[in-house]
Amino acid sequence: MITQLKGRMVEKSPTEVVIDCNGVGYMVHISLNTFSQLTDSENITLFTHLQVKEDSNTLFGFYEKTERNLFRQLISVSGIGASIARTMLSSLNPKEIQNAIICGDVSTIQSVKGIGLKTAQRVIIELKDKVSSISGSDEFIGNISNTNKDEALSALEVLGYSRKHTNKIIETLLNNSPEISVEELIKSALNKL
Repeated sequence: MITQLKGRMVEKSPTEVVIDCNGVGYMVHISLNTFSQLTDSENITLFTHLQVKEDSNTLFGFYEKTERNLFRQLISVSGIGASIARTMLSSLNPKEIQNAIICGDVSTIQSVKGIGLKTAQRVIIELKDKVSSISGSDEFIGNISNTNKDEALSALEVLGYSRKHTNKIIETLLNNSPEISVEELIKSALNKL
């Protein structure tokens, strides 16, 4: 199995890169999360997952091992294929997915295109213990952030702002300061709306 590629980046797009490894060009499918972390330097290293099917061999590449591990866990769930797992990692960053699974946040997982209610519930049930062991000490902060996020979103919704619009603002604020109080989160969000 090809588990890592180190070489010269020949082509780069938001969904795939071509890496030249000693004269052999490998097309690697990537998530937007990985794309955003790739610099324009020519030499790169990607951790890969090789998917072997009857009619094709497909390489998926990840900037970090934790993202690859999460991808592998996601595709182990019935109803989640490689393309949906890649879409999840493009729509949400790995920390957001882990926090959603740990906290049982069905709506966040269901917000990903191609995932329905039953699949979102299945992801949470099957991966809750596995993701908790990966995230370790971050679990407690993730729970606090997620509770604060839900409370702030509900409060802003009551004030007449759409949940979809305020969600990105709240997430940005939480990424900048994960231990922010609900009150400060709502005030900061109102200033940006």
